This record gives sequence, C-alpha cells and structure tokens, in this order.
Amino acid sequence: MNPEKAWYLIYTKPREEEVAKTNLERQGYTIYLPLAYQYRRRHHKREQIIAPLFPRYLFIELTQYLDNWAPIRSTLGVSTLVRFGMEPAVVPGDLVEALKARVGPEGVIDLTATVGFKPGSRVRIAEGGMTGYEGIFLATSSHDRVIILLDIVGKQVRVQVDAAHLEALTPH
Repeated sequence: MNPEKAWYLIYTKPREEEVAKTNLERQGYTIYLPLAYQYRRRHHKREQIIAPLFPRYLFIELTQYLDNWAPIRSTLGVSTLVRFGMEPAVVPGDLVEALKARVGPEGVIDLTATVGFKPGSRVRIAEGGMTGYEGIFLATSSHDRVIILLDIVGKQVRVQVDAAHLEALTPH
C-alpha cells in the first residue's frame, strides 16, 4: 500500500453495494467490499447466503490530494462519501487488513464459525429438533459441526449439532 493512500468509507444506496463497487472499479478506484456467509429465514427454512458484512458500506482507497474525488458521489450505486464534519472519514488501514485476513478461500468471511465458544462454555440450541436444550460446548468436530454435552433425563449425552444452531448463554 502506498504510504500516501488511506482507506475511506462510502455509503451506498440500499442493496446496491455491488453496483457501486463495479462502477467505482471501472473508474479505476481500489474498492474493498467485505462479504460474509450469513443465514436468513425464508419460508420457514434457514438458508445460507453471501451478503455484505456491513450493509450499505464499502471501503475505497484514495490519496487525499492526488486522486480525483469528484466522480465518486455521482457514481451509480453511491449515496455519499462518509464524513465527520467537513473531513472524509478515514478508516484505519489495520482494520481493513484484519478483515481481509479473515477471508476464506471463496473470498468470503465465515461468521458461522464457532468463534467465541470455548470448551466449557454454556450454550443453547436455538434451532432444529432439539431447540431450547442447554448444554456445555465441548469441541469442534468438523467444518460446520460441534460437540456439546447435554443433560437429557438425568444422563449426560454427547451430541453433534450444526455450529450455526448454537447461541451462547450468559453466565448467571
């Protein structure tokens, strides 16, 4: 990265992040739109989608005095350049690099991973046939599956469930 360049934030029109990205890149700008796997409910089913990590926002790398900023605002899909007062909002470069470091082989950040669950953490099954059961997180067993310990009719049972079906319980 050129030391004179910095990352700034663009606010897009609703659901037009890709449109803004494409049109800005056509004009020669360096753009970063972090995408993530997310789940949504549709027709009583849960489906995995790829969506912007920060809806309506994308990052643009610019040199304050060398790049032409004028066309940005009128670019198709762009609403405005985010500002604090009169100054464009500078995004810390290490934040953008940290986001890029979390990108998987498909170019998408996986938020469905078991980040935050440590062995011994109390969890609740939030979806599926065992919804509502509470247990203790034991380990990750495969890409999308985890092992939890449930107390079922007075007996502790190890169960494998989809990691995305768990939610953390706060300690009492």
